[in-house]
Amino acid sequence: MKKSLQLLFIAVLTTTGVLGQNQRLAPQVGTFKFSEIRWRDMCVLPDPASQTYYIVGPGGRGVRAYTSKDLVNWTGPQMIYTAPQDVWGEIPIVSIWAPEMHYYKGKYYLFLTFDSRNQFAEQWRNWLPRVTRGSQVLVSDSPTGPFTAFQKHSTLPADMMTLDGTLWVEDGIPYLVYCHEWVQISDGAVGYVQLKDDLSEIVGEPKNLFHGSQAPWGQISGTYGCYVTDGPYLYMGKTGRLYMIWTSGGKKGNALGIAISDSGKLAGPWRQQEEAVYSANGGHGMLFKTFEGKLMMILHSPYNGDTRPHLFEIEDTGETLRIIKEFTGN
Repeated sequence: MKKSLQLLFIAVLTTTGVLGQNQRLAPQVGTFKFSEIRWRDMCVLPDPASQTYYIVGPGGRGVRAYTSKDLVNWTGPQMIYTAPQDVWGEIPIVSIWAPEMHYYKGKYYLFLTFDSRNQFAEQWRNWLPRVTRGSQVLVSDSPTGPFTAFQKHSTLPADMMTLDGTLWVEDGIPYLVYCHEWVQISDGAVGYVQLKDDLSEIVGEPKNLFHGSQAPWGQISGTYGCYVTDGPYLYMGKTGRLYMIWTSGGKKGNALGIAISDSGKLAGPWRQQEEAVYSANGGHGMLFKTFEGKLMMILHSPYNGDTRPHLFEIEDTGETLRIIKEFTGN
Protein backbone atom coordinates (compact mmCIF):
# COMPACT_ATOMS: atom_id res chain seq x y z
CA MET A 1 0.00 0.00 0.00
CA LYS A 2 1.37 3.42 -0.93
CA LYS A 3 2.19 5.77 1.92
CA SER A 4 -0.49 8.28 0.85
CA LEU A 5 -3.16 5.56 0.90
CA GLN A 6 -1.91 4.35 4.27
CA LEU A 7 -2.20 7.88 5.66
CA LEU A 8 -5.69 8.30 4.17
CA PHE A 9 -6.77 5.09 5.92
CA ILE A 10 -5.20 6.37 9.14
CA ALA A 11 -6.99 9.72 8.79
CA VAL A 12 -10.38 8.00 8.39
CA LEU A 13 -9.80 5.90 11.51
CA THR A 14 -8.53 8.90 13.42
CA THR A 15 -11.54 11.05 12.49
CA THR A 16 -13.95 8.37 13.67
CA GLY A 17 -12.07 7.93 16.91
CA VAL A 18 -11.04 4.30 16.25
CA LEU A 19 -7.33 4.86 16.63
CA GLY A 20 -7.73 6.73 19.87
CA GLN A 21 -9.57 3.84 21.48
CA ASN A 22 -7.67 0.92 19.94
CA GLN A 23 -3.91 1.42 20.02
CA ARG A 24 -3.37 -1.89 18.17
CA LEU A 25 -4.32 0.04 15.01
CA ALA A 26 -1.53 2.57 15.50
CA PRO A 27 -0.37 4.05 12.15
CA GLN A 28 2.92 3.13 10.56
CA VAL A 29 5.76 5.39 11.67
CA GLY A 30 8.02 6.72 8.97
CA THR A 31 9.17 9.81 7.08
CA PHE A 32 6.68 11.37 4.68
CA LYS A 33 6.52 14.28 2.28
CA PHE A 34 4.13 17.00 3.41
CA SER A 35 1.97 16.35 0.34
CA GLU A 36 1.46 12.71 1.43
CA ILE A 37 -0.13 13.53 4.79
CA ARG A 38 -3.91 13.14 5.14
CA TRP A 39 -5.23 14.91 8.23
CA ARG A 40 -7.49 17.71 9.47
CA ASP A 41 -7.51 20.46 12.11
CA MET A 42 -3.73 20.65 12.47
CA CYS A 43 -1.48 23.17 14.21
CA VAL A 44 2.22 23.86 13.58
CA LEU A 45 4.53 24.86 16.41
CA PRO A 46 8.05 26.01 15.49
CA ASP A 47 9.74 24.86 18.70
CA PRO A 48 12.42 27.42 19.61
CA ALA A 49 14.24 25.05 21.95
CA SER A 50 14.91 22.32 19.37
CA GLN A 51 14.57 24.34 16.14
CA THR A 52 12.07 21.71 15.06
CA TYR A 53 8.60 22.06 13.58
CA TYR A 54 5.87 20.07 15.32
CA ILE A 55 2.59 19.50 13.53
CA VAL A 56 -0.10 18.22 15.90
CA GLY A 57 -3.56 16.96 15.14
CA PRO A 58 -6.38 14.76 16.47
CA GLY A 59 -6.00 11.03 16.96
CA GLY A 60 -9.28 9.73 18.38
CA ARG A 61 -9.05 10.29 22.14
CA GLY A 62 -5.49 11.55 21.76
CA VAL A 63 -3.12 13.91 20.00
CA ARG A 64 -0.56 12.86 17.41
CA ALA A 65 2.49 14.73 16.17
CA TYR A 66 4.93 14.74 13.28
CA THR A 67 8.27 16.57 13.34
CA SER A 68 10.27 18.27 10.61
CA LYS A 69 13.35 20.43 10.16
CA ASP A 70 12.34 21.86 6.76
CA LEU A 71 8.50 21.64 6.44
CA VAL A 72 9.07 19.18 3.56
CA ASN A 73 9.99 15.89 5.25
CA TRP A 74 7.93 14.86 8.28
CA THR A 75 8.68 12.01 10.68
CA GLY A 76 5.99 10.32 12.76
CA PRO A 77 3.33 10.08 13.85
CA GLN A 78 3.97 9.92 17.58
CA MET A 79 1.19 9.86 20.17
CA ILE A 80 1.97 12.74 22.55
CA TYR A 81 -1.24 12.62 24.59
CA THR A 82 -4.02 10.12 25.27
CA ALA A 83 -6.93 11.21 27.43
CA PRO A 84 -7.23 9.06 30.59
CA GLN A 85 -10.63 7.56 31.27
CA ASP A 86 -11.23 9.96 34.16
CA VAL A 87 -9.96 13.16 32.50
CA TRP A 88 -13.43 14.64 33.07
CA GLY A 89 -14.36 12.43 36.01
CA GLU A 90 -17.45 10.39 35.21
CA ILE A 91 -18.16 12.18 31.91
CA PRO A 92 -16.99 9.92 29.05
CA ILE A 93 -14.72 11.55 26.49
CA VAL A 94 -15.34 10.22 22.98
CA SER A 95 -12.81 12.23 20.99
CA ILE A 96 -10.44 15.19 20.91
CA TRP A 97 -10.85 17.90 18.31
CA ALA A 98 -8.46 20.45 16.84
CA PRO A 99 -5.48 20.38 19.22
CA GLU A 100 -3.10 23.33 19.34
CA MET A 101 0.33 23.35 20.98
CA HIS A 102 1.85 26.60 22.29
CA TYR A 103 5.21 27.36 23.88
CA TYR A 104 4.79 29.85 26.72
CA LYS A 105 7.25 30.82 29.44
CA GLY A 106 9.36 27.70 29.07
CA LYS A 107 6.48 25.19 29.06
CA TYR A 108 4.38 23.53 26.38
CA TYR A 109 0.61 23.79 26.44
CA LEU A 110 -2.02 21.80 24.59
CA PHE A 111 -5.30 23.58 23.92
CA LEU A 112 -7.81 20.80 23.31
CA THR A 113 -11.50 20.44 22.59
CA PHE A 114 -12.89 17.48 24.50
CA ASP A 115 -16.09 16.07 23.01
CA SER A 116 -18.39 13.74 24.92
CA ARG A 117 -21.80 12.16 24.41
CA ASN A 118 -22.93 13.30 27.85
CA GLN A 119 -26.14 15.16 27.05
CA PHE A 120 -27.32 18.19 29.01
CA ALA A 121 -30.46 17.67 31.08
CA GLU A 122 -32.13 20.49 29.11
CA GLN A 123 -32.78 19.70 25.45
CA TRP A 124 -34.77 21.45 22.72
CA ARG A 125 -37.03 19.98 20.07
CA ASN A 126 -35.80 19.53 16.48
CA TRP A 127 -32.24 20.46 17.34
CA LEU A 128 -28.88 18.77 17.68
CA PRO A 129 -28.16 17.22 21.09
CA ARG A 130 -26.61 19.57 23.62
CA VAL A 131 -23.65 17.66 25.00
CA THR A 132 -20.70 18.37 27.26
CA ARG A 133 -18.08 19.84 24.92
CA GLY A 134 -15.39 22.26 25.98
CA SER A 135 -11.93 23.75 25.55
CA GLN A 136 -9.28 22.79 28.06
CA VAL A 137 -5.62 23.67 28.63
CA LEU A 138 -2.98 21.03 29.52
CA VAL A 139 0.69 21.56 30.39
CA SER A 140 4.02 19.75 29.93
CA ASP A 141 7.75 20.39 30.18
CA SER A 142 8.25 18.75 26.77
CA PRO A 143 6.50 18.97 23.37
CA THR A 144 6.12 15.18 23.45
CA GLY A 145 4.54 15.09 26.91
CA PRO A 146 3.44 13.88 29.30
CA PHE A 147 0.69 16.53 29.37
CA THR A 148 -1.34 17.12 32.51
CA ALA A 149 -4.77 18.71 32.90
CA PHE A 150 -5.22 21.32 35.63
CA GLN A 151 -8.78 20.25 36.47
CA LYS A 152 -11.24 17.47 35.63
CA HIS A 153 -13.42 19.79 33.57
CA SER A 154 -13.04 22.26 30.74
CA THR A 155 -11.03 25.42 31.38
CA LEU A 156 -13.99 27.42 30.10
CA PRO A 157 -17.28 27.21 32.04
CA ALA A 158 -18.72 23.70 31.81
CA ASP A 159 -22.24 24.93 31.00
CA MET A 160 -20.94 26.46 27.75
CA MET A 161 -20.37 24.35 24.63
CA THR A 162 -16.99 25.66 23.51
CA LEU A 163 -14.34 24.53 21.06
CA ASP A 164 -11.16 25.49 19.21
CA GLY A 165 -9.43 27.37 22.01
CA THR A 166 -6.25 29.27 21.20
CA LEU A 167 -3.75 31.39 23.11
CA TRP A 168 -3.20 35.13 22.76
CA VAL A 169 -0.89 37.23 24.93
CA GLU A 170 -1.46 40.99 25.13
CA ASP A 171 0.50 43.40 27.32
CA GLY A 172 1.94 40.40 29.14
CA ILE A 173 -1.50 38.97 29.96
CA PRO A 174 -2.56 35.59 28.51
CA TYR A 175 -6.04 35.12 27.06
CA LEU A 176 -8.03 32.14 25.86
CA VAL A 177 -9.83 32.86 22.57
CA TYR A 178 -12.46 30.28 21.60
CA CYS A 179 -15.64 29.54 19.68
CA HIS A 180 -18.99 29.36 21.45
CA GLU A 181 -20.69 26.45 19.70
CA TRP A 182 -23.57 27.26 17.33
CA VAL A 183 -25.24 24.04 18.49
CA GLN A 184 -25.95 25.83 21.76
CA ILE A 185 -26.52 29.44 20.67
CA SER A 186 -27.56 29.17 16.95
CA ASP A 187 -25.46 32.16 15.86
CA GLY A 188 -21.99 30.89 16.74
CA ALA A 189 -19.61 33.36 18.39
CA VAL A 190 -15.91 33.97 18.93
CA GLY A 191 -15.15 35.01 22.50
CA TYR A 192 -12.27 35.57 24.89
CA VAL A 193 -11.41 35.41 28.56
CA GLN A 194 -8.31 36.17 30.60
CA LEU A 195 -6.20 33.28 31.91
CA LYS A 196 -4.08 33.06 35.04
CA ASP A 197 -0.39 33.53 34.38
CA ASP A 198 0.23 29.75 34.43
CA LEU A 199 -2.80 29.24 32.11
CA SER A 200 -4.41 26.98 34.72
CA GLU A 201 -7.76 28.80 35.11
CA ILE A 202 -9.78 31.65 33.68
CA VAL A 203 -10.04 35.05 35.33
CA GLY A 204 -13.44 36.72 35.12
CA GLU A 205 -16.30 36.04 32.73
CA PRO A 206 -15.96 35.16 29.03
CA LYS A 207 -17.07 37.86 26.57
CA ASN A 208 -18.09 37.68 22.92
CA LEU A 209 -16.03 39.46 20.26
CA PHE A 210 -18.35 38.84 17.30
CA HIS A 211 -20.92 36.40 15.88
CA GLY A 212 -20.76 34.27 12.76
CA SER A 213 -23.60 36.20 11.12
CA GLN A 214 -21.43 39.34 10.98
CA ALA A 215 -19.18 38.04 8.18
CA PRO A 216 -20.24 39.38 4.74
CA TRP A 217 -18.69 36.31 3.10
CA GLY A 218 -20.40 33.83 5.45
CA GLN A 219 -23.34 31.62 4.54
CA ILE A 220 -26.11 30.40 6.79
CA SER A 221 -26.38 26.64 7.28
CA GLY A 222 -29.27 25.32 5.24
CA THR A 223 -29.72 22.33 7.53
CA TYR A 224 -30.14 24.13 10.84
CA GLY A 225 -30.48 27.80 9.87
CA CYS A 226 -27.45 28.82 11.91
CA TYR A 227 -24.03 30.42 11.54
CA VAL A 228 -20.91 28.41 12.35
CA THR A 229 -17.75 29.80 13.95
CA ASP A 230 -14.65 27.62 13.82
CA GLY A 231 -10.89 27.74 14.32
CA PRO A 232 -9.95 31.31 15.40
CA TYR A 233 -6.25 32.21 15.31
CA LEU A 234 -4.61 35.60 15.89
CA TYR A 235 -1.62 37.46 14.44
CA MET A 236 -0.26 40.95 15.20
CA GLY A 237 0.40 42.77 11.93
CA LYS A 238 3.36 44.98 11.14
CA THR A 239 1.26 48.16 11.26
CA GLY A 240 -0.32 47.37 14.65
CA ARG A 241 -3.52 45.83 13.33
CA LEU A 242 -4.57 42.59 15.01
CA TYR A 243 -5.78 39.94 12.54
CA MET A 244 -7.92 36.91 13.30
CA ILE A 245 -8.48 34.15 10.77
CA TRP A 246 -11.57 32.02 11.33
CA THR A 247 -13.85 29.66 9.41
CA SER A 248 -17.54 29.49 8.61
CA GLY A 249 -19.82 28.37 5.79
CA GLY A 250 -19.04 29.83 2.38
CA LYS A 251 -20.39 29.77 -1.17
CA LYS A 252 -18.32 26.71 -2.17
CA GLY A 253 -18.38 24.83 1.11
CA ASN A 254 -16.53 26.17 4.13
CA ALA A 255 -14.40 29.29 3.80
CA LEU A 256 -11.76 31.09 5.84
CA GLY A 257 -12.05 34.82 6.45
CA ILE A 258 -10.26 37.57 8.32
CA ALA A 259 -11.49 39.78 11.14
CA ILE A 260 -9.46 42.92 11.87
CA SER A 261 -9.05 44.90 15.08
CA ASP A 262 -7.69 48.28 13.94
CA SER A 263 -6.98 49.20 17.56
CA GLY A 264 -4.57 46.27 17.77
CA LYS A 265 -6.40 45.14 20.90
CA LEU A 266 -8.15 41.85 21.49
CA ALA A 267 -11.22 43.63 22.82
CA GLY A 268 -11.65 45.22 19.38
CA PRO A 269 -13.81 46.56 17.92
CA TRP A 270 -13.61 43.93 15.18
CA ARG A 271 -14.59 44.40 11.54
CA GLN A 272 -14.97 41.59 9.04
CA GLN A 273 -13.17 41.62 5.71
CA GLU A 274 -15.65 41.64 2.81
CA GLU A 275 -14.28 38.58 0.99
CA ALA A 276 -12.95 35.31 2.35
CA VAL A 277 -9.20 34.85 1.98
CA TYR A 278 -9.71 31.15 1.17
CA SER A 279 -13.04 30.01 -0.29
CA ALA A 280 -12.27 26.61 -1.89
CA ASN A 281 -14.09 24.45 0.69
CA GLY A 282 -11.46 24.46 3.40
CA GLY A 283 -10.57 26.09 6.67
CA HIS A 284 -9.66 25.73 10.32
CA GLY A 285 -6.43 27.62 9.73
CA MET A 286 -3.57 28.81 11.90
CA LEU A 287 -0.57 31.07 11.35
CA PHE A 288 3.09 30.66 12.22
CA LYS A 289 6.49 32.01 11.23
CA THR A 290 9.26 29.80 9.92
CA PHE A 291 12.67 29.90 11.58
CA GLU A 292 13.69 32.13 8.64
CA GLY A 293 10.89 34.59 9.41
CA LYS A 294 8.37 33.73 6.66
CA LEU A 295 4.70 34.02 7.63
CA MET A 296 2.79 30.81 6.86
CA MET A 297 -0.79 29.56 7.13
CA ILE A 298 -1.92 25.96 7.41
CA LEU A 299 -5.51 24.78 6.82
CA HIS A 300 -7.19 21.63 5.59
CA SER A 301 -9.14 21.15 2.36
CA PRO A 302 -11.56 19.79 1.34
CA TYR A 303 -13.21 20.43 4.65
CA ASN A 304 -14.55 16.87 4.95
CA GLY A 305 -13.82 13.59 3.22
CA ASP A 306 -10.41 13.06 1.58
CA THR A 307 -8.95 16.06 3.34
CA ARG A 308 -5.31 17.03 3.78
CA PRO A 309 -3.26 19.94 5.13
CA HIS A 310 -2.28 22.80 2.85
CA LEU A 311 0.49 25.30 3.56
CA PHE A 312 0.56 28.83 2.15
CA GLU A 313 3.07 31.65 2.20
CA ILE A 314 1.31 34.77 3.53
CA GLU A 315 1.99 38.47 3.01
CA ASP A 316 1.18 41.07 5.64
CA THR A 317 0.32 44.04 3.40
CA GLY A 318 -0.15 46.42 6.32
CA GLU A 319 -3.89 46.52 5.58
CA THR A 320 -4.67 42.81 5.58
CA LEU A 321 -3.21 39.34 5.08
CA ARG A 322 -3.13 37.73 1.64
CA ILE A 323 -2.03 34.40 0.19
CA ILE A 324 1.12 34.63 -1.94
CA LYS A 325 1.37 31.00 -3.05
CA GLU A 326 0.87 27.46 -1.83
CA PHE A 327 3.85 25.61 -0.38
CA THR A 328 3.67 22.18 -1.95
CA GLY A 329 6.29 20.47 0.21
CA ASN A 330 7.74 18.45 -2.65
